[in-house]
Order: sequence, then C-alpha cells, then structure tokens
Amino acid sequence: MFPQLVKIGDFFIPTYGVLVTLGFLAGLWMAARLARRSGLDPAKVVDLGIYCALAGILGAKVFMVIADFGYYRQNLREIFSLSTLQSGGVFQGGLILALITAYVFARRSKLPILATADALAPGVALGHVFGRLGCFSAGCCWGLECHRPWAVTFRNPVAHELFGTPLDVPLHPTQLYEAFAEALIFGILYWRFGRPHRAGSILGLYLILYSSARFLIEFFREPEQAFPFGGPFSPAQWIAIGTLALGVWLFARKSSPASSPAAN
Repeated sequence: MFPQLVKIGDFFIPTYGVLVTLGFLAGLWMAARLARRSGLDPAKVVDLGIYCALAGILGAKVFMVIADFGYYRQNLREIFSLSTLQSGGVFQGGLILALITAYVFARRSKLPILATADALAPGVALGHVFGRLGCFSAGCCWGLECHRPWAVTFRNPVAHELFGTPLDVPLHPTQLYEAFAEALIFGILYWRFGRPHRAGSILGLYLILYSSARFLIEFFREPEQAFPFGGPFSPAQWIAIGTLALGVWLFARKSSPASSPAAN
C-alpha cells in the first residue's frame, strides 16, 4: 500500500524497513524483559537475539532461493537484485537458521538453551507482527484473488516493479491474516510464560501455533513451486509440517520440574 514511507527526490525510506526495524527492537526489548524474569543475563540474551536476527535474514533469503530454485537457476543475477534483497524471504527458513544459531551461541555463552529459547519466543512473535505489516505496506507476500468484503487491492506501481505484485486485482490480505495470527500467538505465549512451565515448552508452543497458522494461511497465498518434495503443498507448508512436529516434541517432552518466571 505504501512501499515508500518518505521520498525526497531519488532518496526514499522504505516502509518495510522501518516496520521491520521497529519489530526487531520490540522483540529485543521483550526478550530482555522475559530473560530478566527468568533469572537469565539480559545482555547475553539480547546479544543472542541480534545474532539470531542476522542469521534469520540470511536463512530467509537462502530458503527463498531454494523454494524457487528453477527460476533463480535460470536468472542467477536475480539472487543479488534489489527486489531479492528487499524481499523478506521465507520466514521459516530464517527461523530454522536462527534456531541453529541460538543453539550454538547459547552453548558458547553457557546459557541454558531451552530456557533462553523460551525467553526469546514471545519476542519473535511480537517482532513478526511488525514484519507482516511491513509486507503489507510493501505489497509482497500477497494472497490469491478474493471477492470478499475484506479484500485489498494494490495500486502502487513500485510494489509491482519490485515484487511483481498484481495491481488493480482484489486479493486476500494474507499479510494481515498472519499479522493478526502472530499478535494472538504473542498474547498466548506471554500469558503462558508467566505461569509454571517446563523448559522448552514456550518455544514448543510457539512452533505449534505459528506452524499451524502458516500452514492454513498458505492456502490463501499465491502458490509457489513445491520444491523439493512436490505434492499438494507449498515449500512453506512442508517446512511448517516439520516445525510443527518439532514443536509438539518440545511441548510434550519430559524435562526439569515446572518453573514460574513470574516468581523470580
């Protein structure tokens, strides 16, 4: 809708970048707040969050290329094009690389891995709300054609130029669907964090809720090539199945006795 927040001559500030930055800061603030409640070192958790964010950006881009490998194989220069660099990429790809980074950093920093991940998870959901609002502003990650009263129509040529967004066509506002889902997920996680819980269960609950929401929302998004597995699902849905299984395992596993960070 508004891909450029401010434009003066050739200089412009992208709305997407501003909202993603706000989401990043909000997520770090929330992670530090919950880390303190858990008795963790907030500075170390914030450092971990920064590394995870950088890994998430890289992972999202890499998985975007993998998901549409046929196109990028024929257009190698597009990997480093402006539209690719400005695109958010595949969030789940970023999430996977961020989880790996969190594991490595937490071990090196002698942070309890699952408790730290629990402190980070609500902040990830909160930051993602801003990220999806940024997607809506930029016009990327659009949905299928829709003729419901809540359909949205993009008309800004910049969105079409950068992302190929269909113009003058009513579409499902899938970016807003996901922003709303993430806001609900954040509320649930924040509420659950303040109650007795096993280490890793907050992260598990996040993976369950987000994977389920993303799997369903994908049915309303522009279809992608289902690489590398094929079948009826998009790449994001295949990834969601895997992260859902991981979330169920984390949420249901037996671990240390329940703890209540609210009491710390």
